Amino acid sequence: MKYLILSLFFFSISIAGEKPRARDLGIPFDGASGPLNAITDVAGVEVGHTTLISGTGKLVQGKGPVRTGVTAILPRGDKSLDDPSFAGWYSLNGNGEMTGTTWVEESGFLEGPVMITNTHSVGIVRDAVISWRVSQDAADASGYWWSLPVVAETWDGLLNDINGFHIKEDHAHNAIRNARGGPVTEGNVGGGTGMVCHSFKGGIGTSSRIVTIEKTKYTLGVLVQANYGDRKNLTIAGVPVGKEITDLMPRDSYEQEHEGDGSIIVIVATDAPLVAHQLKRLARRVPMGVGKVGGYGHDGSGDIFIAFSTANSNVAFAERKVAVEMLPNWMISPLFEATVQAVEEAIINTLVAAETLDGINDNKVYALPHDRLQAVMKKYNR
Repeated sequence: MKYLILSLFFFSISIAGEKPRARDLGIPFDGASGPLNAITDVAGVEVGHTTLISGTGKLVQGKGPVRTGVTAILPRGDKSLDDPSFAGWYSLNGNGEMTGTTWVEESGFLEGPVMITNTHSVGIVRDAVISWRVSQDAADASGYWWSLPVVAETWDGLLNDINGFHIKEDHAHNAIRNARGGPVTEGNVGGGTGMVCHSFKGGIGTSSRIVTIEKTKYTLGVLVQANYGDRKNLTIAGVPVGKEITDLMPRDSYEQEHEGDGSIIVIVATDAPLVAHQLKRLARRVPMGVGKVGGYGHDGSGDIFIAFSTANSNVAFAERKVAVEMLPNWMISPLFEATVQAVEEAIINTLVAAETLDGINDNKVYALPHDRLQAVMKKYNR
């Protein structure tokens, strides 16, 4: 089986620069973004993708068509292995999976990368992260070592041969190896390759915010894998876009019958000095951003979020008492607001970046048309 395999790292810089984003179309957003308007505005955070696209026509299980991939988020770049980050997670609706979160909840730390893929490739990606860590000498000769990777998923079976198990260990390794800072490619890429959002083409999106707390500037960034929502509820900058653009529905009877089911995975990163319980509070604000775009957590949706801080390095494995810096709770409300704002914009960036894609059995999901979106926004004086 031959795939078009795109391992996106430096190549992503040129692609990300060429595609219009929501702000380029005149969509108004609250809050000040970072220079990249991406999760990588948080210093040290790196993102990598591996994208698999091959085949057309009728589904032949194990052969294709293939429309899937893997996305890797490294909290501290190449130091992510040795320096866990304070973290917290939250699930709005749990019809989904994010492995490793039991230990995140217990320990308060995220160890290693966060990976996102399709529903039936969680296992292989989890195992691949462990084998990658072993290859990086994480395990010592005593054998007293374990790893509980964080791997999240959304379902791409509308377009992808999801039961063909096309994601392999090397695909996950490539996403990790190719992770870089800088612009982040959005849309039909990585884990988001085959995803659907509000019955338009979905996928990967990102955004960031700069906030000032007690005269100190902090950065907060998010990355989403958006695969949720029905058309009628799609709202962009307060405008009922889904009620205005009612055609261009996915060409597939299953999607029409189950519209709204799906999932969204959100990763929140910040350089603000927050500890685990505060990061859980941050993750609990993610649904407000999802709700602003029209998501409300269907029964069939897996809406799972994790937040981490890049502050307080070298504390998780300290051999003696260490000092930990944290903002007091009364100071962190601006970060709550920034989370809501960045999640909203990241989802809309997903919709703007994604392109029309066909897949198994000639199923087809259409991109949100930019010209019609702009016309609708103008109609509502936005």
